[in-house]
Amino acid sequence: MMTVLQAKKRESGKRSTLSQLRKDGQLAAVLYGYQMESTPISLSYKETAKVVQKHGYTSVFKIDVDGKKVNAVMTDMQRDALRGHVKHVDFLAINMKEELEVDVPITLTGTSIGVKEGGVLTQPNHTLKVKVKPSDMPDTIEIDVSELAVGDTLFVGNVRDQFKDFVILTEDDYTLATVTPPAPQVEEADPSADNVTADDVKVIGEKQGRED
Repeated sequence: MMTVLQAKKRESGKRSTLSQLRKDGQLAAVLYGYQMESTPISLSYKETAKVVQKHGYTSVFKIDVDGKKVNAVMTDMQRDALRGHVKHVDFLAINMKEELEVDVPITLTGTSIGVKEGGVLTQPNHTLKVKVKPSDMPDTIEIDVSELAVGDTLFVGNVRDQFKDFVILTEDDYTLATVTPPAPQVEEADPSADNVTADDVKVIGEKQGRED
């Protein structure tokens, strides 16, 4: 069962209004898409953050706008560059019977063989674009990396056929994970090499055994 987010219509375009919304603990958003015009709305910042934290931002949200319930997905999130808090969210109203194209986060699972041998696991990309029915939309896509050895790279083409509830639209050569060799060990200098005494140094030009 989807959690219902309570929302209200709001005025659009006034900076003073947006500032007041934030002071009142409200989040500015816009709702547009299936069977509706673009509508500026506001929601409880705290309640929205709680739902996103629990279900992920790729979930289907049921938004109650002044009594009208709309199924929607989050398509954009703007954050304050300095403070990091969310400033604005875009919601796309959807038809639950039609497939969507969405970006879903990747979660790597398992401990790779290469990491056990001292290698370093790197994840260069963190989302996949998929085509999926709203009812089958995953919060995250889990990718098992336990079989990766040092020097191995895992691509989308290696895992595409593992998923049946959605279609991965991202290209086959898109890198999911790689295991690189461990950094070479730097040998420590012999501390005894620094303990040179005057007796160990020959003076240039000194003649040993000189007789007057």
